[in-house]
Amino acid sequence: MNTLARTFTGLAALAFVLAVVASFSGPIMQTGAEAFSRACTNLALLAIALNLIFDRPVTIGQSTL
Repeated sequence: MNTLARTFTGLAALAFVLAVVASFSGPIMQTGAEAFSRACTNLALLAIALNLIFDRPVTIGQSTL
């Protein structure tokens, strides 16, 4: 699941870059910057969820997250 989370993170970064480019140059393939921004957010949330669900517990001091 770590590789899937990393894939989602990479796709989120790509969607963010496309959103920045679309905001400066206009719609890309008739898709506005808002759609790329929304895709970036959704992919990043999926990556965070996968890391929280399938990752080993993180220990900070005496507490376990």
